[in-house]
Amino acid sequence: MDFSGVVAAIHARLPELGERLAERIRSDVEAYRDETLIPFDSLRRSCTANADLVLRHFHPAEAPDPGPARETGRIRAEYGMPLADTLHAYRIGFEFLWSRILEEARAHPEVSDTELVAGSAQIWALFGRYAEAVAEAHRETTAELSLQRQARRSALVEALLTGAIADRTTLWEAARELGMPERGPYAVVAAESVAPGTGPLTGTEAALRQAGLPSAWRLLPDQQIGLVALATPAAEHAAVRILRRAHARVGLSPGFGSLRDTPQALRFARLALAGLPGAGPGVARFDDDPFAMVIAAAPAEAAHLVTVALGPVLDLPAPERARLLETLEHWFAAAGSAAGAARSLFVHPNTVRYRLRRVEELTGRTLSDPRTAADFRAALLAVTRPVGHVTA
Repeated sequence: MDFSGVVAAIHARLPELGERLAERIRSDVEAYRDETLIPFDSLRRSCTANADLVLRHFHPAEAPDPGPARETGRIRAEYGMPLADTLHAYRIGFEFLWSRILEEARAHPEVSDTELVAGSAQIWALFGRYAEAVAEAHRETTAELSLQRQARRSALVEALLTGAIADRTTLWEAARELGMPERGPYAVVAAESVAPGTGPLTGTEAALRQAGLPSAWRLLPDQQIGLVALATPAAEHAAVRILRRAHARVGLSPGFGSLRDTPQALRFARLALAGLPGAGPGVARFDDDPFAMVIAAAPAEAAHLVTVALGPVLDLPAPERARLLETLEHWFAAAGSAAGAARSLFVHPNTVRYRLRRVEELTGRTLSDPRTAADFRAALLAVTRPVGHVTA
């Protein structure tokens, strides 16, 4: 008997070989011991098919076929088996087959050492080729499943944000699938994208998760929207710190207790984003300045208010207009104190008073009237925080 005869003798015992190989893998690889993860019948069929594949390769007419190996990689990925454990099991399978071949060869002294060395090189070259096929199929399937999970999560977040889910049971199921608690408080985050489809909060979900703050996200062409669970009283401050690290323009809604209120919270988050001053990064919370959020909610009305309240000031040459608006802003920030505004502006209090009188002369209104002060404050917010349309 030559080496091919030895292989044929092993091949004739294929059903028994597949059974023993499955038992060996289940014994040696802990991840394979979970019957709910990998049923034994499935493992036995896979071992039998792969053993058949390897042994057929030693027949001269048989060319290597990576199909069953790829199928193994795909199935293991679908079951959630880590790639390292899958490859470990594959290596055990090849070692087991080779040990059975050597055992059979010892019973036939006519099989030369040269044939065994050649067979050893052949089987381990085959292991490398098929292990590569297993790994490639596993990675492809894992990536595909990951994309499917991300799409499912994104769709669930979209349903919460738009109010498409209203039933309490369905809300609970959505929360569970997203890894969120059934009850709040929660907050909604709206971040401005610098380019269509570009997430401005890269790494934020992982950072929030590390801080014990579960979150779920949806990427839109112009914004990245997220739902964050705020489990503790300090959670909002931790979330704000993490959001600031992204160096993006971010709006944060007030906290809310029921997922039914997610659509309204999204509007608040977008208003906070729209009311964020300047053009640089920052995090604006809706509750930090509710009056500014009201102005952001009605951009057309705010623009009209600007014209009515501060039109004559805005018609001035740019340098004087900027000085008067800046003085008004500092005066409001100092709670109507000319001395306080002067300190922050690094000018004399009389300079502040002169500029305020100039505003009064131009508009024909007096800042001592609370209604005028309210109109000027609203108009100033609209001027210094220009906003666009805020979607619901």
